[in-house]
Amino acid sequence: MRMRKKKNLETRLEEVKEYILSTDCEEKDFEKEVEKTLFNYEELFGNSNPVRLEIGCGKGQFVCEMAKRNPDVNFIAVEKVKNVIVAACEKAKEEGLTNVKFIAGCAEYLPRFIPENSVELIYLNFSCPFPKAKYARHRLTHRFFLEIYRKLLTETGEIHQKTDNMHFFEFSLEEYSAAKYTIKNLSLDLHNSDFEGNIVTEYEKRFSDLGQPIYRVEAFK
Repeated sequence: MRMRKKKNLETRLEEVKEYILSTDCEEKDFEKEVEKTLFNYEELFGNSNPVRLEIGCGKGQFVCEMAKRNPDVNFIAVEKVKNVIVAACEKAKEEGLTNVKFIAGCAEYLPRFIPENSVELIYLNFSCPFPKAKYARHRLTHRFFLEIYRKLLTETGEIHQKTDNMHFFEFSLEEYSAAKYTIKNLSLDLHNSDFEGNIVTEYEKRFSDLGQPIYRVEAFK
């Protein structure tokens, strides 16, 4: 169901415009040939620190906490729903974060803005599983997206994924293999493992409170 536009959305977006990177993500033809407008990280952040990317950031709880814990790392977070990304930007502004920016758009557009071999880590936290088989290509771990990520990641770059959906997790593992990624640090029950430093997202808390296991994996080129 289409999310209803929130009241005063445009006003709220204007008030956090310094956090939203200028993109032209309104069109639906992702494969249309267009001139790239690659980000200059030093201009965006005022430094040459490493860059990490979260795709599907929701209301920004994870990326804002990561930015606070890692002041010497720059973060770019992607969220296609403006009703949601505005809350993430407001959170970053409220906390005075200077090392996080947001893209209001879809992951398919990333090669237009993110330079190749420039991202050290990609986070995929509780991505939509698109359970119907006919929508498999929309899953953010489909090999179509994994090839996009491969170009954006540095030579030692990694993908860190968390989900509560077992079938989506199994699909993801198969896609990593098909796209010739190597996996490590696989957990079938993250909250009952010895993993340290986990940042609980909005969805993660909800699922965990229901007693559902959280699946996690890291993949690298």
